[in-house]
Amino acid sequence: MIIVFKQKTSEADVNKVAKNVEDLGLSTHIVVGEEQTICGIIGDTTKVDPKSLEVSPVVEKVMKVSEPYKLANRAFHPEDSIIDVAGVKVGGNHMALIAGPCSVESVEQVTEIAKAVKESGANMLRGGAFKPRTSPYSFQGMGTAGLDILVEAKKATGLPIVSESMDAKYIDEFNEKVDLVQIGARNMQNFDLLKEVGKRCTKPILLKRGLCATYEEWIMSAEYIMASGNPNVILCERGIRTFETYTRNTLDLQSIPVLKKMTHLPIVIDPSHAGGKWWLVEPMAKAAVAAGCDGLMIEVHNNPEKALCDGPQSLKPEKYDELLKQLSGIAKVVGKEL
Repeated sequence: MIIVFKQKTSEADVNKVAKNVEDLGLSTHIVVGEEQTICGIIGDTTKVDPKSLEVSPVVEKVMKVSEPYKLANRAFHPEDSIIDVAGVKVGGNHMALIAGPCSVESVEQVTEIAKAVKESGANMLRGGAFKPRTSPYSFQGMGTAGLDILVEAKKATGLPIVSESMDAKYIDEFNEKVDLVQIGARNMQNFDLLKEVGKRCTKPILLKRGLCATYEEWIMSAEYIMASGNPNVILCERGIRTFETYTRNTLDLQSIPVLKKMTHLPIVIDPSHAGGKWWLVEPMAKAAVAAGCDGLMIEVHNNPEKALCDGPQSLKPEKYDELLKQLSGIAKVVGKEL
């Protein structure tokens, strides 16, 4: 249920109405917009009589929300959320340009790539320290040592770090070393992990879509994090599994306008994992920006032929540089800043 207040309603009057709702045993979530203030009601709303709220002279209307997600709902928060990642804004007209290797391999490798992508215009550095792999025999990442290498690359470049956490036991370490904590596609519905991340993680969360997840299932996973206490969630479309086998996954670009309608959370596109082929990254990245995404996460490697993980889908630094130059014009058309 949502209470929409009349324009120029004072903070005191808003809090008074919210207090009346909370006295019934429900929670409230107040969002102050440029023109109107909205109060979302969370809990058993059968206890609330909408007519009793509409009697108030400061209330314009009371609306019921049919969707199961509340905090992530566009109705609860009509304006786009802008998430701050160590000074880098994501959402609104701000674009996240996340780039780096799939896996951390060495200090020299990550630092060289970080310097190159920063010079091209990237504003965040990605790198996998813990790697969820389909095969138990594949390279699983360097773990904690990999996070330390990313920290060294951050010292050299100033780029905020994006890396994936697979287990709640590493949350304290990620709070210390990582700026944007990624929850991977295979953990999108690991609800115990989502709740722990919501309660204990002090950094924003990048939530990747599961391989077969619907939009609502994806948003409900974001709701788990937000309901547990962390409101700073960024969604990431990385391709879904379909009957097509030529590409690694199928990039769902219509997710951008659909999710913009359903939720206020920023949406980042990962064209590298979607196609699985480096030559697909450029056209899909351009299409994603044209469709209105809030960021791109692209794998870049200085020697993809010898990469320990996902070399075939990685761009070389010079290709990434060329791509960002081409994206600049597209971004301006849709009102985004690279």
